[in-house]
Amino acid sequence: MIDRPFVFHVSAADAILSTYDRHIERRLSDLNGMFADGVAYDALRAEGDPLLYEVYEIQRPELAGELLHGLSVVHPGLVGDEYFMTKGHFHSVLETAEVYYCVKGEGVMVMETPEGEWAVEPFRVGGVLYVPPRWAHRSVNTGLSEDLVTFFVYPGNAGHDYGTIETQGFRKRVIHRQGETQIVDNPRWLAPENR
Repeated sequence: MIDRPFVFHVSAADAILSTYDRHIERRLSDLNGMFADGVAYDALRAEGDPLLYEVYEIQRPELAGELLHGLSVVHPGLVGDEYFMTKGHFHSVLETAEVYYCVKGEGVMVMETPEGEWAVEPFRVGGVLYVPPRWAHRSVNTGLSEDLVTFFVYPGNAGHDYGTIETQGFRKRVIHRQGETQIVDNPRWLAPENR
């Protein structure tokens, strides 16, 4: 780990950082139960275990005062009519924010708070998205032929809470229907009192 100022480059064409310490791959099987269409999930899973997204990180200490950062690459594709997406998470330290910069492709960020607010904001090249504290977030690639590539940065002590989303899901789903992107209610979302 570098303990002095450093420079790195983001390659939009290659969807990669010029230097990174950690490469995470998330496959369809890692998102078991997160897509609404179980039959489509099983059929796609039977064909193999496609790579849905990747994360490239430059590791820093997970401490207050540090900034963790990297590149997220969500590949194009559908499970039934639902776009490929990330697992999504709250931060373990709920009162922390995150910033995303769209490097390539197009998509949306699905967000919600524990109190019931929700939002879906677009990703377009050059756009910066600020995710406030207390908002769970999930990247969705709505481009059917191109990767969605975003650069992210968040506080070093934020942590990740994937479990809440694995249990309850997000209130909204992003689907491709009749040739367009639609935001729909998630019929499988579990309110806290029903978990």
